[in-house]
Amino acid sequence: MQLKNAITVVGAHAEGEVGRVITGGVIAPPAPSMYECLEAFQARHDWVRGLLLSDPRGSVNAAVNMVTPPISPEADFGMIVIESDYYPPMSGSNLICTVTAVLETGMVAMQAPITKLCVDTPAGLVYVRAECEGGKCRRVSFKNVPSFVMHRSRPVEVGGLGTLTLDVAYGGMIYAIVDAASVGFSLDRSEARELVEVGERIKAAAAEQLPSVHPVNTRIHTINQTLFAGPLSTAAQGKTAKNAVVVSPGRLDRSPCGTGSSARMALMHARGELQAGEPFVHKSILDTEFHCKFERADDVGNIPAIIPMISGRAWLTGLSYYGADPEDPFPEGYRLNDTWFSPTT
Repeated sequence: MQLKNAITVVGAHAEGEVGRVITGGVIAPPAPSMYECLEAFQARHDWVRGLLLSDPRGSVNAAVNMVTPPISPEADFGMIVIESDYYPPMSGSNLICTVTAVLETGMVAMQAPITKLCVDTPAGLVYVRAECEGGKCRRVSFKNVPSFVMHRSRPVEVGGLGTLTLDVAYGGMIYAIVDAASVGFSLDRSEARELVEVGERIKAAAAEQLPSVHPVNTRIHTINQTLFAGPLSTAAQGKTAKNAVVVSPGRLDRSPCGTGSSARMALMHARGELQAGEPFVHKSILDTEFHCKFERADDVGNIPAIIPMISGRAWLTGLSYYGADPEDPFPEGYRLNDTWFSPTT
Protein backbone atom coordinates (compact mmCIF):
# COMPACT_ATOMS: atom_id res chain seq x y z
CA MET A 1 0.00 0.00 0.00
CA GLN A 2 1.46 3.34 -1.09
CA LEU A 3 0.15 6.33 0.82
CA LYS A 4 1.69 9.75 1.21
CA ASN A 5 1.03 11.91 4.26
CA ALA A 6 -0.10 8.87 6.24
CA ILE A 7 -1.87 9.74 9.51
CA THR A 8 -3.07 7.47 12.32
CA VAL A 9 -6.46 8.40 13.77
CA VAL A 10 -8.40 7.00 16.73
CA GLY A 11 -12.15 7.27 16.20
CA ALA A 12 -14.36 8.48 19.06
CA HIS A 13 -17.64 10.17 19.82
CA ALA A 14 -18.75 12.14 22.88
CA GLU A 15 -22.46 11.75 23.63
CA GLY A 16 -23.00 11.33 19.87
CA GLU A 17 -20.61 13.98 18.51
CA VAL A 18 -17.78 12.57 16.36
CA GLY A 19 -14.34 13.76 17.46
CA ARG A 20 -11.53 11.79 15.86
CA VAL A 21 -8.06 12.02 17.43
CA ILE A 22 -4.80 12.19 15.47
CA THR A 23 -2.21 10.03 17.22
CA GLY A 24 0.58 9.89 14.63
CA GLY A 25 1.86 11.17 11.30
CA VAL A 26 1.74 14.94 11.91
CA ILE A 27 3.97 17.05 14.13
CA ALA A 28 2.71 20.35 15.50
CA PRO A 29 4.96 23.32 14.74
CA PRO A 30 6.81 24.93 17.67
CA ALA A 31 5.28 28.15 18.96
CA PRO A 32 5.39 30.32 22.09
CA SER A 33 1.70 29.70 22.91
CA MET A 34 -1.01 27.20 21.99
CA TYR A 35 -2.96 29.85 20.09
CA GLU A 36 0.11 30.64 18.01
CA CYS A 37 0.61 26.89 17.56
CA LEU A 38 -2.95 26.71 16.17
CA GLU A 39 -2.21 29.58 13.77
CA ALA A 40 1.07 27.98 12.62
CA PHE A 41 -0.62 24.60 12.15
CA GLN A 42 -3.37 26.19 10.06
CA ALA A 43 -0.83 28.07 7.95
CA ARG A 44 1.48 25.10 7.33
CA HIS A 45 -0.68 21.99 7.64
CA ASP A 46 -4.21 22.94 6.56
CA TRP A 47 -4.03 20.03 4.10
CA VAL A 48 -4.77 17.83 7.13
CA ARG A 49 -8.23 19.38 7.41
CA GLY A 50 -9.00 18.62 3.77
CA LEU A 51 -7.53 15.12 3.89
CA LEU A 52 -9.34 13.97 7.04
CA LEU A 53 -12.61 15.92 6.97
CA SER A 54 -13.60 16.30 3.31
CA ASP A 55 -14.85 13.50 1.04
CA PRO A 56 -13.80 10.80 0.23
CA ARG A 57 -11.97 10.11 3.53
CA GLY A 58 -13.99 12.31 5.86
CA SER A 59 -17.56 13.46 6.30
CA VAL A 60 -19.49 16.56 7.24
CA ASN A 61 -20.42 15.26 10.70
CA ALA A 62 -16.87 14.94 12.07
CA ALA A 63 -14.09 16.96 13.68
CA VAL A 64 -10.50 15.91 14.27
CA ASN A 65 -8.12 16.75 17.10
CA MET A 66 -4.37 17.14 16.99
CA VAL A 67 -2.57 15.98 20.15
CA THR A 68 0.52 18.12 20.69
CA PRO A 69 3.28 18.53 23.26
CA PRO A 70 2.20 21.06 25.89
CA ILE A 71 3.59 24.56 25.84
CA SER A 72 2.60 25.44 29.41
CA PRO A 73 4.80 23.61 31.95
CA GLU A 74 1.66 22.89 33.95
CA ALA A 75 -0.04 20.91 31.16
CA ASP A 76 0.20 17.20 30.35
CA PHE A 77 -0.46 17.61 26.62
CA GLY A 78 -1.84 20.12 24.13
CA MET A 79 -4.82 19.92 21.78
CA ILE A 80 -5.77 21.67 18.55
CA VAL A 81 -9.37 21.22 17.38
CA ILE A 82 -9.94 21.09 13.62
CA GLU A 83 -13.50 21.50 12.38
CA SER A 84 -14.70 21.61 8.79
CA ASP A 85 -14.49 25.40 8.47
CA TYR A 86 -12.75 26.57 11.66
CA TYR A 87 -9.95 25.91 14.10
CA PRO A 88 -11.89 26.82 17.26
CA PRO A 89 -9.92 27.72 20.40
CA MET A 90 -11.68 25.06 22.48
CA SER A 91 -14.36 22.35 22.17
CA GLY A 92 -15.83 20.37 25.05
CA SER A 93 -16.95 17.30 23.12
CA ASN A 94 -13.60 17.16 21.33
CA LEU A 95 -11.74 17.47 24.61
CA ILE A 96 -13.76 14.58 26.06
CA CYS A 97 -12.97 12.47 22.98
CA THR A 98 -9.28 13.38 23.10
CA VAL A 99 -8.85 12.65 26.81
CA THR A 100 -10.63 9.31 26.41
CA ALA A 101 -8.46 8.39 23.41
CA VAL A 102 -5.10 9.31 24.96
CA LEU A 103 -5.93 7.42 28.15
CA GLU A 104 -7.38 4.28 26.58
CA THR A 105 -4.56 4.01 24.00
CA GLY A 106 -1.86 4.51 26.64
CA MET A 107 -0.51 7.77 25.21
CA VAL A 108 -0.99 9.19 28.70
CA ALA A 109 -0.81 6.99 31.79
CA MET A 110 -4.20 6.10 33.24
CA GLN A 111 -4.67 6.16 37.00
CA ALA A 112 -7.69 4.47 38.58
CA PRO A 113 -10.11 5.50 39.91
CA ILE A 114 -9.29 9.13 38.96
CA THR A 115 -6.80 10.52 36.45
CA LYS A 116 -6.17 14.24 36.81
CA LEU A 117 -4.82 16.09 33.78
CA CYS A 118 -4.21 19.60 32.52
CA VAL A 119 -4.77 20.16 28.80
CA ASP A 120 -3.15 23.09 26.99
CA THR A 121 -5.67 24.53 24.49
CA PRO A 122 -5.58 27.69 22.36
CA ALA A 123 -8.29 29.10 24.65
CA GLY A 124 -6.24 28.44 27.80
CA LEU A 125 -5.56 25.68 30.31
CA VAL A 126 -8.40 23.20 30.91
CA TYR A 127 -8.33 21.02 34.03
CA VAL A 128 -9.61 17.45 33.68
CA ARG A 129 -10.83 14.79 36.09
CA ALA A 130 -11.27 11.45 34.30
CA GLU A 131 -13.08 8.58 36.02
CA CYS A 132 -11.27 5.36 35.06
CA GLU A 133 -12.01 1.70 35.72
CA GLY A 134 -10.80 -1.55 34.15
CA GLY A 135 -8.68 0.19 31.53
CA LYS A 136 -11.58 2.38 30.38
CA CYS A 137 -12.21 6.06 30.76
CA ARG A 138 -15.79 6.10 32.01
CA ARG A 139 -16.45 9.84 32.32
CA VAL A 140 -14.54 13.06 31.71
CA SER A 141 -15.23 16.18 33.76
CA PHE A 142 -13.41 19.40 32.99
CA LYS A 143 -13.05 22.91 34.33
CA ASN A 144 -13.31 25.11 31.27
CA VAL A 145 -11.83 28.51 30.48
CA PRO A 146 -13.60 31.62 31.82
CA SER A 147 -16.90 32.19 30.01
CA PHE A 148 -18.92 35.38 29.76
CA VAL A 149 -21.68 37.32 28.01
CA MET A 150 -20.64 39.71 25.23
CA HIS A 151 -24.05 41.10 24.10
CA ARG A 152 -27.44 40.97 25.87
CA SER A 153 -30.82 41.03 24.11
CA ARG A 154 -29.63 42.66 20.91
CA PRO A 155 -31.73 43.02 17.72
CA VAL A 156 -30.34 41.44 14.56
CA GLU A 157 -31.85 41.70 11.09
CA VAL A 158 -31.90 38.27 9.42
CA GLY A 159 -32.96 37.85 5.82
CA GLY A 160 -36.32 36.06 5.57
CA LEU A 161 -36.81 36.14 9.35
CA GLY A 162 -37.01 39.84 10.13
CA THR A 163 -35.67 41.26 13.40
CA LEU A 164 -34.60 38.67 15.97
CA THR A 165 -33.50 39.31 19.54
CA LEU A 166 -30.47 37.29 20.57
CA ASP A 167 -27.55 37.15 22.98
CA VAL A 168 -23.85 36.55 22.34
CA ALA A 169 -21.67 34.67 24.82
CA TYR A 170 -18.22 33.07 24.91
CA GLY A 171 -17.49 29.62 26.27
CA GLY A 172 -14.33 28.74 24.33
CA MET A 173 -16.07 29.71 21.07
CA ILE A 174 -18.37 32.69 20.48
CA TYR A 175 -22.09 31.83 20.25
CA ALA A 176 -25.18 33.62 19.02
CA ILE A 177 -27.81 32.28 21.44
CA VAL A 178 -31.40 32.28 20.18
CA ASP A 179 -34.58 31.18 21.92
CA ALA A 180 -35.64 28.19 19.82
CA ALA A 181 -39.39 28.77 20.26
CA SER A 182 -39.05 32.39 19.06
CA VAL A 183 -38.19 31.09 15.59
CA GLY A 184 -40.68 28.23 15.69
CA PHE A 185 -38.49 25.29 16.76
CA SER A 186 -39.19 22.61 19.36
CA LEU A 187 -35.73 21.01 18.87
CA ASP A 188 -37.16 17.74 17.63
CA ARG A 189 -34.85 15.54 15.53
CA SER A 190 -37.10 16.07 12.51
CA GLU A 191 -36.14 19.76 12.50
CA ALA A 192 -32.40 19.13 12.04
CA ARG A 193 -32.08 20.29 8.41
CA GLU A 194 -34.17 23.42 8.96
CA LEU A 195 -32.28 24.27 12.16
CA VAL A 196 -29.06 24.19 10.15
CA GLU A 197 -30.40 26.41 7.38
CA VAL A 198 -31.85 29.00 9.77
CA GLY A 199 -28.89 28.81 12.15
CA GLU A 200 -26.34 29.54 9.45
CA ARG A 201 -28.31 32.60 8.35
CA ILE A 202 -28.55 33.86 11.92
CA LYS A 203 -24.82 33.30 12.50
CA ALA A 204 -23.84 35.22 9.36
CA ALA A 205 -26.11 38.15 10.22
CA ALA A 206 -25.05 38.27 13.88
CA ALA A 207 -21.36 38.08 13.01
CA GLU A 208 -21.78 41.11 10.74
CA GLN A 209 -24.04 43.18 13.00
CA LEU A 210 -22.63 42.38 16.46
CA PRO A 211 -18.83 42.71 16.49
CA SER A 212 -17.57 40.40 19.23
CA VAL A 213 -13.93 40.47 20.30
CA HIS A 214 -12.44 38.57 23.24
CA PRO A 215 -11.22 41.23 25.69
CA VAL A 216 -7.89 39.47 26.38
CA ASN A 217 -7.13 37.48 23.20
CA THR A 218 -8.22 39.74 20.35
CA ARG A 219 -7.45 36.98 17.82
CA ILE A 220 -10.76 35.45 18.98
CA HIS A 221 -13.05 37.92 17.28
CA THR A 222 -16.13 36.57 15.54
CA ILE A 223 -19.35 34.67 16.17
CA ASN A 224 -18.95 31.23 14.61
CA GLN A 225 -21.80 29.17 16.11
CA THR A 226 -25.55 29.51 16.60
CA LEU A 227 -27.09 27.90 19.69
CA PHE A 228 -30.85 27.34 19.70
CA ALA A 229 -31.91 27.28 23.36
CA GLY A 230 -34.86 25.22 24.50
CA PRO A 231 -36.99 26.13 27.53
CA LEU A 232 -35.52 25.82 31.02
CA SER A 233 -37.28 23.50 33.45
CA THR A 234 -36.62 21.88 36.83
CA ALA A 235 -36.30 18.09 37.19
CA ALA A 236 -34.98 15.68 39.82
CA GLN A 237 -31.41 16.31 38.63
CA GLY A 238 -31.82 20.07 38.88
CA LYS A 239 -32.41 22.61 36.16
CA THR A 240 -32.42 21.18 32.66
CA ALA A 241 -32.84 22.36 29.09
CA LYS A 242 -32.33 21.15 25.55
CA ASN A 243 -30.27 22.87 22.88
CA ALA A 244 -29.07 22.51 19.30
CA VAL A 245 -25.81 24.03 18.07
CA VAL A 246 -25.18 24.61 14.37
CA VAL A 247 -21.60 23.89 13.26
CA SER A 248 -20.48 25.43 9.99
CA PRO A 249 -20.68 24.81 7.08
CA GLY A 250 -24.01 23.33 8.12
CA ARG A 251 -24.71 20.49 10.51
CA LEU A 252 -25.90 20.00 14.07
CA ASP A 253 -23.63 19.16 16.97
CA ARG A 254 -24.80 15.73 18.07
CA SER A 255 -23.70 16.33 21.67
CA PRO A 256 -25.04 18.91 24.15
CA CYS A 257 -21.91 20.98 23.23
CA GLY A 258 -19.40 21.78 25.97
CA THR A 259 -18.42 25.31 24.95
CA GLY A 260 -22.06 26.04 24.10
CA SER A 261 -23.10 24.80 27.56
CA SER A 262 -20.44 27.09 29.05
CA ALA A 263 -21.70 30.09 27.07
CA ARG A 264 -25.31 29.34 27.96
CA MET A 265 -24.52 29.04 31.68
CA ALA A 266 -22.80 32.44 31.54
CA LEU A 267 -25.98 33.89 30.02
CA MET A 268 -28.24 32.07 32.48
CA HIS A 269 -26.20 33.43 35.39
CA ALA A 270 -26.40 36.96 33.97
CA ARG A 271 -30.19 36.56 33.79
CA GLY A 272 -30.42 35.26 37.37
CA GLU A 273 -31.54 31.80 36.18
CA LEU A 274 -28.57 29.78 37.51
CA GLN A 275 -26.39 30.30 40.57
CA ALA A 276 -22.86 29.15 41.31
CA GLY A 277 -22.73 25.45 42.22
CA GLU A 278 -26.30 24.80 41.05
CA PRO A 279 -26.56 21.68 38.82
CA PHE A 280 -27.65 22.10 35.22
CA VAL A 281 -28.31 19.23 32.79
CA HIS A 282 -27.91 20.28 29.16
CA LYS A 283 -29.41 17.95 26.56
CA SER A 284 -28.64 17.49 22.87
CA ILE A 285 -31.04 16.95 19.99
CA LEU A 286 -30.34 13.21 20.60
CA ASP A 287 -31.28 13.67 24.30
CA THR A 288 -27.75 12.83 25.42
CA GLU A 289 -26.61 14.84 28.44
CA PHE A 290 -23.77 16.95 29.77
CA HIS A 291 -23.91 17.51 33.53
CA CYS A 292 -22.88 21.09 34.26
CA LYS A 293 -22.37 23.70 36.94
CA PHE A 294 -20.11 26.70 37.39
CA GLU A 295 -17.95 28.64 39.80
CA ARG A 296 -17.80 32.43 39.87
CA ALA A 297 -14.63 33.79 38.30
CA ASP A 298 -12.80 37.07 38.27
CA ASP A 299 -13.67 39.41 35.46
CA VAL A 300 -12.16 38.86 32.01
CA GLY A 301 -11.13 42.34 31.03
CA ASN A 302 -14.03 44.29 32.50
CA ILE A 303 -16.60 41.56 31.84
CA PRO A 304 -17.99 39.36 34.68
CA ALA A 305 -17.14 35.71 33.99
CA ILE A 306 -17.84 32.22 35.27
CA ILE A 307 -15.71 29.06 35.37
CA PRO A 308 -17.85 26.26 33.85
CA MET A 309 -17.53 22.63 34.86
CA ILE A 310 -18.79 20.12 32.28
CA SER A 311 -19.08 16.34 32.56
CA GLY A 312 -19.76 13.82 29.77
CA ARG A 313 -18.75 10.49 28.27
CA ALA A 314 -16.97 9.32 25.13
CA TRP A 315 -16.52 5.98 23.42
CA LEU A 316 -13.82 4.85 21.01
CA THR A 317 -15.09 3.64 17.63
CA GLY A 318 -12.01 2.36 15.85
CA LEU A 319 -8.45 2.88 14.64
CA SER A 320 -7.80 4.17 11.11
CA TYR A 321 -4.80 4.86 8.92
CA TYR A 322 -5.41 7.65 6.41
CA GLY A 323 -3.38 9.01 3.53
CA ALA A 324 -3.57 9.74 -0.18
CA ASP A 325 -2.39 7.52 -3.01
CA PRO A 326 0.26 9.45 -4.98
CA GLU A 327 -2.02 9.22 -8.04
CA ASP A 328 -5.24 10.20 -6.21
CA PRO A 329 -6.80 13.20 -8.02
CA PHE A 330 -8.30 14.38 -4.69
CA PRO A 331 -5.43 14.32 -2.17
CA GLU A 332 -7.09 17.01 -0.07
CA GLY A 333 -10.63 15.88 -0.77
CA TYR A 334 -13.68 17.64 -2.15
CA ARG A 335 -17.13 18.80 -1.04
CA LEU A 336 -20.49 18.64 -2.80
CA ASN A 337 -23.55 20.47 -1.54
CA ASP A 338 -25.75 17.37 -1.50
CA THR A 339 -24.23 16.70 1.94
CA TRP A 340 -22.01 19.75 2.53
CA PHE A 341 -24.64 22.41 3.13
CA SER A 342 -24.13 25.88 1.69
CA PRO A 343 -26.36 28.85 2.61
CA THR A 344 -26.35 29.85 -1.05
CA THR A 345 -27.94 26.59 -2.24
